[in-house]
Amino acid sequence: MTPFLALLTSLPTGNSTIRMRVWRALKSTGCGVLRDGVYLLPAAAAQAAALAEAESEIKAAGGFAMTVEPNLKSPAQLEHVHKLFDRSEEYGALVARIAAARTTLGKFGKRKAGTLVERLQRSLDELSGIDFYPGQARRQAADALAALREALKPIAAGEPHPAKGKIRRLDPAKFRNRVWATRKDLWVDRMASAWLIRRFIDGKAKFAWVDRPRDRPKGSIGFDYDGADFTHVGDQVTFEVLLASFSLDHDPALASIGRAVHFLDVGGIPVADAKGLETLLRGIKAKPRGDDAILAEASKAFDLFYSAYSEKESAR
Repeated sequence: MTPFLALLTSLPTGNSTIRMRVWRALKSTGCGVLRDGVYLLPAAAAQAAALAEAESEIKAAGGFAMTVEPNLKSPAQLEHVHKLFDRSEEYGALVARIAAARTTLGKFGKRKAGTLVERLQRSLDELSGIDFYPGQARRQAADALAALREALKPIAAGEPHPAKGKIRRLDPAKFRNRVWATRKDLWVDRMASAWLIRRFIDGKAKFAWVDRPRDRPKGSIGFDYDGADFTHVGDQVTFEVLLASFSLDHDPALASIGRAVHFLDVGGIPVADAKGLETLLRGIKAKPRGDDAILAEASKAFDLFYSAYSEKESAR
């Protein structure tokens, strides 16, 4: 049995409706177009039955149609036909859509962001359904979507919406020996912000991890939630806002950490070291422990990244 079926067609020239309907039906099957009026599908594909349906419809409309089994005699012919089913360009376009979605995901609410991700998932499922010879392009799209789903998790958990306005320069002396409050179940922006606070802003800082912002201790300084003293502003995440607020943004090592935190929290321009930082933080989160213990371990990771970036800057 040959591996392909081919539909040979000659559609009625005066019936544009049937031409469009047949073309749309065939396109949805993912068939390859060998030449005008010649459509191929792998014989084992679930969509192969659509060729017989199109044949019947064309004949009923007064056109010519015939389904045949092409006899591919050489590897070169087989390779040529396989290329008709190459979905690399379509996967590339989908990956671009996923990348664009990641840069804007943080601007949406939980419902709208979830809808966007599900819409992209349907696009991937539809494309995968007509990808008869899946390869690297499909894996890359699946990986990109998986990363987008990870970026959705903090939004679903109540990540802050970007506030408007300018970031004011503040005197760190007025923010010492204080209690700093944020949402429990720490992730990258809150981990990094808490580390930054204790190491560079308030060395004796105490932290309160709360279920809801209204549960924060009276007089505490809130960070990384809607309405907090320090939260997302414009396209900057809380860590970056703290850097700017306390004039720490001139430190190249902290700025490098900020770029990685930004990418992991809301997406944007890829950062080479972000994946390594994410892996470390996920490893820390994997063990059951409280947020104080998580911060202690995460702080060690941020200390190492800071030292490495500082040494790199000194070597320049």
